Amino acid sequence: MLKLTKKADYGLIALRHLAAHAPTGSASAKEIADSYRIPLPLLAKILQKLTKTGLLQSIPGTNGGYRLARPAHHISTLEVVRAIDGPIILTSCFTAHGECDQSDHCTVREPLRKVHEGIVDLLGKITISDLSRDEEAPAAPVAAAGQVSLLHVL
Repeated sequence: MLKLTKKADYGLIALRHLAAHAPTGSASAKEIADSYRIPLPLLAKILQKLTKTGLLQSIPGTNGGYRLARPAHHISTLEVVRAIDGPIILTSCFTAHGECDQSDHCTVREPLRKVHEGIVDLLGKITISDLSRDEEAPAAPVAAAGQVSLLHVL
């Protein structure tokens, strides 16, 4: 089953929270953790990683915290997932080694490559501001038969 890790989930939740609170400036790790019942030590590590990769800025001081390093509409979910989890790999066919004992006879490698590219493309198109829209907003329509919008999943 293909699914995001809890760390990626928490990272997306944190960035969504920061996007929603962007006018006020920043939020602390504790504020975010308390708001969504995320374990603070784990969230702090995630926020540090997102800061190190340039998606967040850390604000020092008593009233410090974190804020988005760029506008929410310029940060894709793909960037966040890769910053936290590394590359997205649907099957071992798409790794650097990319060979297995079935490679010569595989009938699904090419279709799976298309699925993989579709997932990566979709994650690249969905921004943090897309995640920050009102929950009541309708999801984007499915582009073509067989494609599922991540907004429907979220």
